[in-house]
Parts: sequence; C-alpha cells; structure tokens
Amino acid sequence: MTDHIALTRRTTLAGATALALAPLAALAQGAPADGPANGRGPAQVTGLVYEDRGAKGRRGPDDPGLPDVLVSNGREVVRTDAQGRYTLPIGDEAVIFVVKPTGFALPLGPDGLPHFSCLHQPAGTPPDLALRYPGIAPTGPLPASVDFGLVRRPESGDFEVVLFTDPQPESHAELTFVRDTAVARVLGTPGAFDTVAFGMTTGDILFDDLSLYPRQNRIIAQIGVPWFHIGGNHDLNFEAPDDHYSRETFKRTFGAPYYALEHGGVLFLMLDNVNYLGAHTANAGRGGRYEGRIGERQLAFVENLLGQTPADRLVVVAMHIPLTNDLGPDDPANSTADRAQLLRLLAGRPSVSVSGHTHTTEHHYLGPDGRAGATGEDAHHHHILTAVSGSWWSGPPDRRGIATADSRDGTPHGFHVLSITGGRRYTTRYVPASDDAGRQMRIVLESQFHADDLARLPDTRLYELLGATIPAESAAGMNVVVNLFDGGPRSRVSFRIGDGPLMPMTRTRRPDPFVAALYARNAATKKSWVKAEPCSHLWVARLPRDLRAGTHRLTVEATDEYGRPHRDGLVLELVDGAARAG
Repeated sequence: MTDHIALTRRTTLAGATALALAPLAALAQGAPADGPANGRGPAQVTGLVYEDRGAKGRRGPDDPGLPDVLVSNGREVVRTDAQGRYTLPIGDEAVIFVVKPTGFALPLGPDGLPHFSCLHQPAGTPPDLALRYPGIAPTGPLPASVDFGLVRRPESGDFEVVLFTDPQPESHAELTFVRDTAVARVLGTPGAFDTVAFGMTTGDILFDDLSLYPRQNRIIAQIGVPWFHIGGNHDLNFEAPDDHYSRETFKRTFGAPYYALEHGGVLFLMLDNVNYLGAHTANAGRGGRYEGRIGERQLAFVENLLGQTPADRLVVVAMHIPLTNDLGPDDPANSTADRAQLLRLLAGRPSVSVSGHTHTTEHHYLGPDGRAGATGEDAHHHHILTAVSGSWWSGPPDRRGIATADSRDGTPHGFHVLSITGGRRYTTRYVPASDDAGRQMRIVLESQFHADDLARLPDTRLYELLGATIPAESAAGMNVVVNLFDGGPRSRVSFRIGDGPLMPMTRTRRPDPFVAALYARNAATKKSWVKAEPCSHLWVARLPRDLRAGTHRLTVEATDEYGRPHRDGLVLELVDGAARAG
C-alpha cells in the first residue's frame, strides 16, 4: 500500500495544501486555525484558491487568487471572494475540497489521480479498528490556510467522458484482465476516444482486496486523462462497525468520498450512496451489510451546491448503487432509499444519472416520486452502466486466457462513453471491452417450446441450439431473439427477411437464452453466485409461418434510447429434414 506521508505529500502539496503534514504546515503558515480547542469560537477552515500559472504545485509570487470558485466541507458550499479566499465551518474530522470550475484543470499525481481535496483527521483512523488495509495517519492540528492550486486550461462544451463501473478484480490476474480488455480498448481504438476529457469509475474499483489500489491506479493512469473515482460496496473497510470509518483506505488513496467538478459548463456530482451497516456476523472482515442511501449530509451538500449553480446547467450525477433497478426496485441493497429526495433537488434542471453495481445494463425514466416508468419530458433518465467485469470475470477463457465475462443479462462486458454537445445535450454509447468491438446486439434463434432445454443439454453445441440452420418444418415454431445490449424502454427493434417488410418485435423481460446456455455449459468457470437473470433489453418475434426452405437474409434494424439506428443480421438456412446441414 502507498505510504501515507508520501501519498499525502502528493495529494496536498501538489495543491499547495499540507493538511496531512499539518504540524509542519502550522509552523510554516502560522498558528492553528480558530477552534474550540483554543477558545476562539466555532471551528473554521480558511484558505485560498489560486491560479498555478507555472503548474509548479505550489503558489508563486505571481499566482493570483481566483474569485467565485466553489469550496465545500461536504455540506456547506461557499464561493471564494475577490482575492480567492474562503472560510468554512469544520468539525473534528472533515474533508475539504474544491469544486473544479470550467476552464481550469486540477493538478495530477504520477498515478493520474486529480488532487482536489484535503483530509482533516487529527487523530487519524482509530487504531483499535485494526483495519486489514491501512487507513489515515494522524493529520494533526488544522493549518492556518488550506490552499488549492488550479491550472488555467480552455474547455470546450463538446467533450466525452469514459465511464467504467465495477472492474472488480479480486486478484492480480483479474486486474490484468481489466488492463488487457477495457483499458486496452480505450488505448487501442484510433480516433474513437480523441475527445475524451476525463474518465471515472463508479464503484467496485476492486473486489475487497484494497491492496490492489496502487497497481490499479498505475494502469488507469496510462489512459492519459484525469480519472475520478467513487467507492462501491467492495471498496469498504469491512472491519469498521458502521459507515463512519468504512472509507478510510479509499480516502487515503483517492481523497474525498463524494465531491463535484465542472467541465465544459456541465456540473458532475460524484456521490457515495453505499451506506455501510457493519460486517456480517458470520463473515466478519469479508463482505458486509449495506443499503443504498445518499444520506442527509450529502443531500444537504447537493442542495447547497445546486443553489450556487444556474438552473439551466446540465447536471450529471454518478453513484454506485442504482437509484432503482429492474431486478429488485425495492431491494435496499440494490436501489437507493432516498432517491426521491435527490430527484426533488434536481427537478426542473436538465440532468442524467449513472450507476453500476448490478452487473446489468438498464435505462430507467423516473418521476419525481422516484418510481420508474415516467414518460414525460421532465422524467429523470437513470442509466445503469455495463460492468467492466461483466459476470465478475466468469465464463470460459478466450484465446488469450481472459474470461469472456458475459453479463448475467447477456451483455458482453464493457463500458460506456458519455458524449456532451454544447454543454447542454448528452448521449451515451456502449463499448464492448473484448471482441466484436462495434457490435451492439446479438441475434439468436430458439424454439419457443424448448427454451428450458438449453440448460439440460450440456453436450449440445450452442450453434446447434441457437444457430441459423433449422429444419424448414420447424420454422413456424422458432423465435427470433435480439439482445440490444444498451436498449431500454424507448428503443425499438424490428426484423425483416430478405427485402420483405419490417416486422416489429416485442420487448420481453426474461433471461437471454444465449447467456443461459453459455452458463449451463461452463459451470466450472462460473463463479458460484452467477446465473442468467431477466434481461430488460430483449426483443422477441416469431419467424413467419410462410417461410420456405432455402437461404435467407435476416436483418435486424433498431433504434436506441437516443434514436440512433443500429443494424445487424445473419444468414438463415431452412433445410428439408433429410438434407439438414450442421
């Protein structure tokens, strides 16, 4: 694990803030700040946000203070004055962070991590917690001035953000899988990611083993853009008795557990909605109980921040646990209990939110009460992103030895890219992380009567069950099944045979027959909890009854949630029973 002093020297001095070296900073900058301990009234933190003109990592004599920059203690939000100074109330423990404004860049460490926050934890992580992974060393008294340096950098309102969620490696081998799939896809697709401004990982960065953070950060840094992180339920210190000290290793590594930034005129809210409830009694130190909840303090931060943000500005909200989900919309471990409070704060503003956690790909449109199924223009769009790890790195190995990792809803493992246009409009696109990089759907054929037999015929090859060579007399009993990987309630899917008319398909909630068959045939490479789950982006239609023996072109045409067209197809061979080919 990275040494705390070395880490803190990077994360604070690079921003001209020496909180974790507070005793030295207090000597260098003057007496400790006012606080109850010295009898001068309520505790406060003061500091300066300045323009680091030489990108030196410290303030020089010609570096001016920056006015109107937002700074927060995780609840209150204030603007710097004309000289770039701010004052905030502060408790016994706190995280102070600057909200990066449009037109400025944050300093980066050699690990590519942006430096925007400072920890005030005078006594550090309580040693009696006996955390498995190192927490925060004592920061000592609060220094007299907590300063943040920013580098001026023009920003366009047209930009992209790479969205990773749930890479979730539980070993160095699986971290190598992350490196050689998702990261390699970003690096190895010429032109596809030229307008990427930054990236983010929305939780489950790792799978419980937090000692992998340094290597993970070194790998992600090779993408070459700032990368922001929020924690998931597998990024916790499980030895903590409750939520209060459950992010100690995360904070030590990344800084503030929740925060915000602006880019190109867009506000990004990075929230931590994993409320840790303590370890499982029978499994202390490995896993724990949690619920999806933003909590009063974060909601107050959001409200205060939005109060300082123009109402017409696009707001992108990122979190780990979905606001709601298809598999269990009222499951407290898989949805956010206080989502309605967040949506009320966002009401009347252009906004979209993204999450991970469920290892499915879903689109939901929420009303102000937090319920899915809203259809009006003011419905809030919540997008559950495809997991980088798919089925938690389950499945048969590909030719490189990397798990194929098809997700439990049938989506190949991958990630998304958020595209912003003019600082106002947004779209997302799905990118498979391994093979078939441009493919947005899978087409299979199945017998409508014997779909359940897929799991009972483990020796039958997949192409024989789902392939496109079928007896002509069976055609009328066959279904065309399309998994539009990033489809949702507003997507439309149709198919045609040859040059015939388009025939609409029906969105049907059930498991993807391909991934059900894949899991059944590869139990030895599948993690024990993985199974095919109902898919929210599956379309089904029956083959025409009058289809005759011969070779036919089957084409699927679809429009996604943003109205963009997608097209794919296969060759369908109908053969007489006596002449059936393999």
